[in-house]
Amino acid sequence: MDTLLILLGLLLILAGYAWLIMQAFGRSLFWGVASLLPPLALVFMLRHWRHARGAVVLGGLGCIPLVVGLTLLAVHDSARLEAILRLEWLRPEPAVKPELAIQLRGELNGKPFAPEQADLIDGVLSLREGQDFYAHREVRIRLPAPVATEKPLRLDVLPNDAGTLPEVEISWLATGQDLPEAVRLARGYSLHLDLAPEAPNRMAGVFHLVLPAQMRTTLSGKVELYTNYLRYRDGQVDTRVDSQDTLAYVLLDYLQRRFARRDIELGRLPRLDTSRPQLEVPVSFSVGGEPQSVSLTLAKTATRGWGVKGDRYPSLVDNPKPAPAQPSTQPAEAAGQPPVAPEIGQVSMPRLQAAPERFANRHMRVQTEQGRTADGTFVGLDGDGRLVIRHSLSGAGEASYVLRPSEVVSIELLAQ
Repeated sequence: MDTLLILLGLLLILAGYAWLIMQAFGRSLFWGVASLLPPLALVFMLRHWRHARGAVVLGGLGCIPLVVGLTLLAVHDSARLEAILRLEWLRPEPAVKPELAIQLRGELNGKPFAPEQADLIDGVLSLREGQDFYAHREVRIRLPAPVATEKPLRLDVLPNDAGTLPEVEISWLATGQDLPEAVRLARGYSLHLDLAPEAPNRMAGVFHLVLPAQMRTTLSGKVELYTNYLRYRDGQVDTRVDSQDTLAYVLLDYLQRRFARRDIELGRLPRLDTSRPQLEVPVSFSVGGEPQSVSLTLAKTATRGWGVKGDRYPSLVDNPKPAPAQPSTQPAEAAGQPPVAPEIGQVSMPRLQAAPERFANRHMRVQTEQGRTADGTFVGLDGDGRLVIRHSLSGAGEASYVLRPSEVVSIELLAQ
């Protein structure tokens, strides 16, 4: 509504100004040419008010919807109004930096081909041009053997090579067609790949492809490609991206924090519909080699992306490495002294907070002010300074206690 009012006001003002110029030309050629400049048009308006008043009234009427529209815009979207007043709409938009540094040039089926997307997933290297469901032009290379994307990949194929070779497929969407045309080639082409892994989930290197002359397809240059469907933002996985890999990452991270351990293997997930805001997922996994299963609910929000519903588990704290023992100038046995036994008994909370690594992996019993007892292995302090104690269950699996320092009454170190 505010935009329509602003446009209506501007149109009325322009119509009034055009009418004013027409009146000026009606008086004389001099006044008509002079009125093309707004300051001189104001002089004509003052000198010939009887002829100019109709145009001025029309322009004044245009100011009413213009002011109302700007007022509504200031209430609902002040940032947009500020951008309009700063004339930012006149500035050219900054060029969008592509996600991947792809410097490939060539042609596909005789047409210029400049890929915008590239990935190497499940042994298939794909180079795509276009963001639609069907790529405008695409090259797909199916490698004959599984590829370890954490290692360098080098591959050379010549037209006369025999044996099991990668299969090359090119496809293009012709004008007026709904489905792309595709051609596959098993041999008779030249291919050179020299890719090196780059953290966290990319490979980069040299790419050259030359198909038989009748296919009019060549591609050469440097390429950077993804090795899975995870995307990163500020060094962290962007959980707002809709992909199967994103959901698998969210589930594995949740299970690791829930059981407070890293040795969790996630089973194969069913194909999930990421277009839905909430998903019920049956999850199979193993904890320390023991198979387990659970049903979890995945939900997506605009700000935080995908997450497990009801997730309140703290960040996982890895066990700190014990500090190396300082060598003694004289062995205890040589000095006739018995070895020092591990400390047991009561320990204060300030002492534990000052040096938590000293008590890592120690068996302890913690009493809380509610009368509860947490008996287990001390893991460490989480990011919020809370105690994390791991307790082995009678059956398979483990449980973790997360206690705030303010609710702890006593801490007792027990014998291992």
